[in-house]
Amino acid sequence: MNNSNNNSHNNSDNNSQNNNSKDYNFFAMIYRMRYINRWNLMRNSSKESIAEHSLDVAVIAHALAMINNIYFGGGVNPDKLVVTAMYHDVPEIITGDLPTPVKYFDEDIKNAYQKVEDAAIKKLVSSLPEEMKGIYKDIISGNYISEEEKKLVKAADKISALIKCVEERHMGNDDFIEAEKSTIWLIKELNCREADKFIELFFNAYNLTLDEQSKESEQK
Repeated sequence: MNNSNNNSHNNSDNNSQNNNSKDYNFFAMIYRMRYINRWNLMRNSSKESIAEHSLDVAVIAHALAMINNIYFGGGVNPDKLVVTAMYHDVPEIITGDLPTPVKYFDEDIKNAYQKVEDAAIKKLVSSLPEEMKGIYKDIISGNYISEEEKKLVKAADKISALIKCVEERHMGNDDFIEAEKSTIWLIKELNCREADKFIELFFNAYNLTLDEQSKESEQK
């Protein structure tokens, strides 16, 4: 009888805990980045999700931070850049990937999209516990880093896009030729010495096959 009463009491406690707990879906939503494809107006030889793109941007942003610190005597925190880069396209989980020519077609559309993006950030952050909302809002909004560091993340974003264009061109996809030219121009417009140094040191290797990259490594 006592065992039966104890089991009944434990079950009641477990049910009470389950009823009182709240499931937060923020990270389950982040997981869905792999389902959102980029370059929707373009014919793609290889699909690229915003999850794949965000990892590329994080890797490149880290490299730009290290270039800043090693070659230019800077004091950029690479970890903060990596985190910001990981989350920089998170609003697109809700908004989808709006093509750049549409997003920046004119000032009205740009401002309207910014409002949509702000609403998406608010929606995502609301799915976090209260104690975690502030830091993630700052990360996703870009307020986690300085203006100088934002420039590096933006440069990393453009370099990642340029690499995608090169990859598509190598697969015989002419649809990306103009996108490649415009992306090169955008990188130059940033006037970012770290991006220029990255391209000087590393970019040509993206034009090589795996065998060619391996031979280059052996020779060095």
